[in-house]
Amino acid sequence: MSKKSLVFLLIPFLLFSAAFSASADKKEERLWEDEIVYSLMVDRFNNGDNSNDEGVDLSDPANKFQGGDFRGIIQKLDYLKDMGFTTIMLSPVFKNEENGFHGEWVNDFYETDPHFGTIDELRELVNEAHNKDMKIMFEFVTTHVGQNHPWTKDPSKKDWFKTEAMDSDNKWLNGLPQLDLNNREVQRYLIDAAKWWIGETGVDGFSLSGIDQAPIEFWADFSAAVKEQNDHFYLTGTASGGTEDLKKYQEAGIAGVVDSAMTKPLRDSYSIIDVSSKSLMDVWEKNSAVYPDPQSLGALFDDRNSTRYTKDMVDKKQYPGARWKLALFYLYTQPEVPVVFYGTEIAVNGDLPPDNVPVMNFRADEELMEFIGRIGMIRQEQKALSRGDMELLYEKDGMLVFKREYEGETVVAAINNTTKDQTVVIPSEKIENDKELRGLFASDLVKSENGKYKIVVDREMMEVYKLADKAGYNVPFIFSIFAVFIVFGLFMYFAWKRGKKRNPYEQS
Repeated sequence: MSKKSLVFLLIPFLLFSAAFSASADKKEERLWEDEIVYSLMVDRFNNGDNSNDEGVDLSDPANKFQGGDFRGIIQKLDYLKDMGFTTIMLSPVFKNEENGFHGEWVNDFYETDPHFGTIDELRELVNEAHNKDMKIMFEFVTTHVGQNHPWTKDPSKKDWFKTEAMDSDNKWLNGLPQLDLNNREVQRYLIDAAKWWIGETGVDGFSLSGIDQAPIEFWADFSAAVKEQNDHFYLTGTASGGTEDLKKYQEAGIAGVVDSAMTKPLRDSYSIIDVSSKSLMDVWEKNSAVYPDPQSLGALFDDRNSTRYTKDMVDKKQYPGARWKLALFYLYTQPEVPVVFYGTEIAVNGDLPPDNVPVMNFRADEELMEFIGRIGMIRQEQKALSRGDMELLYEKDGMLVFKREYEGETVVAAINNTTKDQTVVIPSEKIENDKELRGLFASDLVKSENGKYKIVVDREMMEVYKLADKAGYNVPFIFSIFAVFIVFGLFMYFAWKRGKKRNPYEQS
């Protein structure tokens, strides 16, 4: 075959390669609202390095370290990625006082706790996560220090503290020395430390607790400083007051404020069957009217300061597996950033700390893990689920249907938290006429007929649909396929004829 003929054959492949390359170059920047967060307690997740186990006592989980470390997290990155998590949130990593396994008794803001590993190992964790297209955040303590922090014994630092100690129901926090976050020296120290950690480790974000304990001007300065280090740095935060209006913190740069007002409705709506979801819709309606970026709020069921959500289900004599699936399905299809606490994938039960933070058992519930992975993939692929608005289409006694839209794409979620199969008829004008809803989870298909969409969902089941044109024969596509074969056949024929003429030994 001649060189010209070979080039002719390669043209389609070269064009395809160029198109693919251009597409890769246009890969969209991942925003905070695109993340799916796995929050874990470093000491309780996985022990990957026995050399740093000094002080570990497995017989006393209420008071002693249990051995979890950075190396253990590195070893489980694929485990987390396979479940669809894109960001890992670590409990505080700073050097703590003796038995400060939870990270709250900070002794040095510029060192990692030796039980967790070295700063080099933390840097390695960040790099390994980045290689897997995952991000690492950790909780940055700003409101308090440990009882024996060197500052507490330094007379020159007396005005760095409030006169009263912390008052908390959490025994890890109660009585700790409180930093005075109105003090400019304290503010500068914390901002400098935050910038140092970003520069040293490449970490992607911080979670800030007790953001309502500091003046809003401090958070604006803190946010500006860390984003000078990294334009795309993530800042999330929780307010100890819980119900305070959080809008000002978003405006100050803490985009991912945890929506504490959402937690109780989330837990109440899916810990038992045949319960209305109206409270969830009410929270979203309020949030969308108040916050500049409601999709950036963080939504969660539980954390290390609360009872585990599984306890609600068990207390109500419900089967946790089915309950968790419905609850997680809503969490992944609603607008706010899903934050999942470690052990959810095995339905960990537990009362208040430390019962709620056991050492992770990786003999996991494969069915629930697979479920989390599937819905995680759907949320990642459908930008309408992470960035879109939300419109209620139907709600009654646990049967919920809502619509998510973003840049011309429409997704519809249907969740049947009832004891009966449910049929919901949605007028086409609420979605779009003469289209079809293609199931992304259970492969259901609902076509618009007579101006209506008839959605049928079995009891305690769910589906998320992508709105699309009705399927039919794609005549232009079919024609183009035949055209390609015809052109290729003609090309091969003429190539054969030319080769035959050049071969004096071939007989006709």
